[in-house]
Amino acid sequence: MKFELLKQSGNARRGRLRFDRGVVETPIFMPVGTYGTVKSVTPEELREVGSQIILGNTFHLMLRPGENLIRDHFGSLHGFMHWNGPILTDSGGFQVWSLSGLRKITEEGVKFASPINGDRIFLSPERSIEVQHALGSDIIMQFDECTPYPATDKQARKSMELSARWAARCKTQHTQLCEDRSRRHALAGSAGQSGALPAPASLFGIVQGGMHVELRRESLAQLREIGFDGYAIGGLSVGEPEAERIKVLDAVGPELPPDRPHYLMGVGTPRDLVQAVARGIDMFDCVMPTRNARNGHLFTSMGVLKLRNAQYRDDPQPLDPNCSCYTCRHYSRAYLHHLDRCNEMLGPRLNTIHNLHYYLALMQRIRTAIEDDRYEAFASDFLASPEGRPARSKAAAVQSASDGI
Repeated sequence: MKFELLKQSGNARRGRLRFDRGVVETPIFMPVGTYGTVKSVTPEELREVGSQIILGNTFHLMLRPGENLIRDHFGSLHGFMHWNGPILTDSGGFQVWSLSGLRKITEEGVKFASPINGDRIFLSPERSIEVQHALGSDIIMQFDECTPYPATDKQARKSMELSARWAARCKTQHTQLCEDRSRRHALAGSAGQSGALPAPASLFGIVQGGMHVELRRESLAQLREIGFDGYAIGGLSVGEPEAERIKVLDAVGPELPPDRPHYLMGVGTPRDLVQAVARGIDMFDCVMPTRNARNGHLFTSMGVLKLRNAQYRDDPQPLDPNCSCYTCRHYSRAYLHHLDRCNEMLGPRLNTIHNLHYYLALMQRIRTAIEDDRYEAFASDFLASPEGRPARSKAAAVQSASDGI
């Protein structure tokens, strides 16, 4: 992976990620494909709505169907799911953390009961990196412990320091696997059995520390000393108020290495994305557009449209008259309301296409505003508009990837 910083507008960054499998323009939103699929849509539809890179889940794919099946029979997760673009896989740390009473955390790793059949499973930093390499991911994440919210300074420090030690182990394992891969390729080449060696996966470190700003800075300093290809901010969007999240981003954002991509994990609403880009974030993932689509909550230029409301029963308009997605070009609110009421599987598909198109079109608007050096004005106008309204409830701000999006 190669990262190019093309333009800045204030702290907002316009960049480009280059992979063997394609180019990703940043800031970018990554749809979440937990089990090797973004629920209800095909890879071709993902491309049509503007997806450039997607996210897979190490934890769930390790349990089912297993990384060995994917590697040995399909070469990589890309071949397994028929996606030819880059893939980022998370480490499984968040999912293990979300198991709560079903897991035990030690220095070595995490022992947990499989949510599928109850089998006892052990996941360590080394094992997580090994699985992600087997999946053929383009970006792999360090194994970390997601700091709970709320957490005392003592709790957050203990969690952050464990994640930092795990980060060093992840880097060591990643380096070893890359060296082993190069040796195997060299041996195959000497036997006339190999072509060019694809670029290795890029490893990102994850900043932890809860809502404690000094712990966040300490975490980042430790990660920078280890050295990573990119830097992520984890442990946010776990129920904290918006002001707390902004406080962390304001503290950590300016200290992230400027020549590396910056990734905010599990965030968020359109409002969250616009605010985070203003603080130097380049990459996002969240289950919100896909999960909300299945629950009849659609993102539009007029704000969130709640499709299940009776007022849409006979409404002939598209979801958003200003939207050019497949759903809005062909279907009315009344028809989508009808599909939802009848639990027809076409409904979630069409809703998901729309919501993903909205998110990816928003990222294009963001990139254009940075290119034109008017991001501050764009963000101000957006946050004052119906699109930028804050979530009405704390629950709406919690984006959990543990439920198999």
